Amino acid sequence: MNIFAKQFRQVFLAVLFVTVVVIAAFEISFPQPGWRNYFEKELFGLPFAVFVAAVAVGVAFLFGALYGWGQWSSLKTLDQRLDSLISGKAAEGKDKMLTADFSGIEQKFQQLERTVAEQKQTARRLAKEKAENQETLIQEMVSQERQRLARELHDSVSQQLFAASMMMSAINEKREAVPSMETKQLAMVEEMIQQSQLEMRALLLHLRPVPLNGKSLKEGIDDLLVELTQKVPLAIHWKTEEISMDRGMEDHLFRIVQESISNTLRHAKANRLDVLNMWRDGFVILRISDDGIGFDTTTTKMGSYGLQNMHERAIEIGGTLKIISLPSKGTKLEVKVPLAQQHSDQTQTEKLEEEVETDE
Repeated sequence: MNIFAKQFRQVFLAVLFVTVVVIAAFEISFPQPGWRNYFEKELFGLPFAVFVAAVAVGVAFLFGALYGWGQWSSLKTLDQRLDSLISGKAAEGKDKMLTADFSGIEQKFQQLERTVAEQKQTARRLAKEKAENQETLIQEMVSQERQRLARELHDSVSQQLFAASMMMSAINEKREAVPSMETKQLAMVEEMIQQSQLEMRALLLHLRPVPLNGKSLKEGIDDLLVELTQKVPLAIHWKTEEISMDRGMEDHLFRIVQESISNTLRHAKANRLDVLNMWRDGFVILRISDDGIGFDTTTTKMGSYGLQNMHERAIEIGGTLKIISLPSKGTKLEVKVPLAQQHSDQTQTEKLEEEVETDE
């Protein structure tokens, strides 16, 4: 309402000003002895009073048209920006100037646009956080379910397999003096139970991988292999060096060790397992080999035997994974991760300090 009142006032003042100017110009050009002559005198074939009124109306119409066009243009610009705001597109018409009458509306509109933009950013951030939280929740649920299955398998099936293996060993020891077909069959059953135990331990290692829990990679590998030597009929040999590296790299390498050993126990049918972890020439080298049945790497899919998972872990820490395997000739897995010289120097310093402490 204030805009229209202002517009009417401006038009009225313009008409009044033009009227005064016209009368003053007429008086200067054609001096009149009295006011009556202004109504009797003609100008351009019209009485002077009618002429002044016509000029005033014309000026009012022209000024009103110009003013109205400016207001209409401003309203159209605001309408376009509102449509853009509603549709979520980039605001159109920002470069168009609005009339002074809409300056207050322009400021409020800019504030509205900023508020909407901030709300969009907040909505995107919340959606991203929700997706990440859902992914984390799913991973936690999967991890908890794997832990539960591992506990149940360990407390039930694994224990039963161990008891059955002990019973079969005792039976076979008593029947060794009397070889027969039944004795051979019992020996085969014992071998099958032992193989089932191996696969069960490999499955438990896969379902419930042991975390480092603050240990170094060397300590984690040593503890894992010591435990395995006590539980599986497999000759395990290893050599590990204390290498200073970040926690993420240690965790990934330890998971690769677990996955590789799990594959060996489940599929390789090996009698010997060798594990080597060392630093040489700017690289951390992790090498795991067995004398099992091996496989053809040209025909085996990347997803088989957990290879894809190990490849991804190696890539995530900037390393490479190479597998050499031939049927009946075993398998060798090697991971190489570049590591700066300073880590090795730090490791050597730590070793010297340990030796000094030992001597003391």
